[in-house]
Amino acid sequence: MIRTFRDTPVDQKIVEEILENARRAPSAGNTQATEFLVLNTTEAVTSYWSTTMTEDSQETFRWQSLLSAPVLVLILTRPQSYLDRYSESDKARARRGDSEEQWPVPYWWVDAGAVLQNLLLLATERGLGCCLFGPFDHEPALRSTFAIPEDRRIVATVAIGHPADPARPSDVQGRSSGRPRPELDKITHWGSWPEQLG
Repeated sequence: MIRTFRDTPVDQKIVEEILENARRAPSAGNTQATEFLVLNTTEAVTSYWSTTMTEDSQETFRWQSLLSAPVLVLILTRPQSYLDRYSESDKARARRGDSEEQWPVPYWWVDAGAVLQNLLLLATERGLGCCLFGPFDHEPALRSTFAIPEDRRIVATVAIGHPADPARPSDVQGRSSGRPRPELDKITHWGSWPEQLG
């Protein structure tokens, strides 16, 4: 993840190649319900930021060059596609086709996350920088601004662009980046869950 971008455009063919390969993640029942809304014009990107931030908050935003990223990709999912798929004859026995509540784990989020991870890796492989962030409370406003259908959910937004060179440490390091990763043996359990001691 980076937060410092140049405003240099990204070739649309490269973006298309990344999306074409990112979408090939596995999905429950091969439902393939993840979609992309690509904002890659100055007008569209500006509309995104004006929808999610006030002018004052944009002016005081800590990572100003994040606002310069030339491409924003909204990752979308459609939960109803999973109900439709699991109502088909080959999946009906799973009894997941009547309501979202029948899914102990909502796989529309899981599958979109797999596509999202592919996208991040593929963009990085092409020498591009990425920053992943959520729409949170701005989802309804974004839905209105970009005419997103009501049955789609916005999973996340990914900013994509050419990294600023050199990136200033103050632009790159946030509080979260200083959190250490747990050791592998603390998060990996072989055979069964170990007893909790003390």
